[in-house]
Amino acid sequence: MNRLAQTVTRTQPSVLATNKVIRNTYILLSMTLLFSALTAGLSMALNLPHPGMLLTFVGYFGLLFLTSKFRNSGLGLVFVFALTGFMGLTLGPIINLYLHLPNGGQLVMTALGATGVIFLSLSGYALTSRKDFSFMGAFLMVGILVAFLAGIAAAFLSMPGLSLAVSAMFVLLMSGLILFQTSQLVHGGETNYIMATVTLYVSFYNLFLSLLQLLGAFSGDD
Repeated sequence: MNRLAQTVTRTQPSVLATNKVIRNTYILLSMTLLFSALTAGLSMALNLPHPGMLLTFVGYFGLLFLTSKFRNSGLGLVFVFALTGFMGLTLGPIINLYLHLPNGGQLVMTALGATGVIFLSLSGYALTSRKDFSFMGAFLMVGILVAFLAGIAAAFLSMPGLSLAVSAMFVLLMSGLILFQTSQLVHGGETNYIMATVTLYVSFYNLFLSLLQLLGAFSGDD
C-alpha cells in the first residue's frame, strides 16, 4: 500500500509538469504564429523585397542559436519572438508574389487552410492517442538534411522539378516532425516549451510554404 502511494506521488508531479509544458507550448505557439502573421502583413503592406537566401539563412540560424542558448531564461522568449517575427518578414514578399497571380488569393488561403487542418489533425492524434513516435527522430533528422541540401541545389541550379520534389518531401517530413515533437511533449522527451514551440512553428511554416509551392505549380501558375 505504501509502495503504491509512493508511486502515485512520484507520477502525479510528472504528469502535471508534462501538462504544463504542453499548455505553455501551445500558448506560446499561438502567440508566435499571430506575431509572425503580423510581421508578414507588415512586410506585405510595405511591399518589402525578399532579403535573399543568404541573409535569410544567417538571420534564421543566428536567431535559432540565440533562442537555443537562452532557452532556460527570459531572453529565450525575446529571441523566439525575434525568430518568428523575422520569418514572418521573409514570408510576406513570397505571399505577395502569389497574390499577384490570377487565382493567388485562393492559392494562399487553400495552402493556409490545408496547413491548419494537417497541423491540428496530426497534433490532435498524437495528443489523444499518446502513441510514441520517438522512433522517427533519426529518420527525420537525415531526411530534413537531405531535403535542405536538395533545396539549395534546386535554387542554385534552377531545377523546377527538383524544387517541387523537395516541396513534396518537406510536406511529408514536416508532418512527421509534428507527430514526433507532439509525442515528445506527451511522453516527457521535451521539457522546454520554448524549443518545442520553435520546432512546431518551423513545421507549420515549412508545411505552409511547401503546400503553397505545390498548389501554385499544379494550378499552372508557378
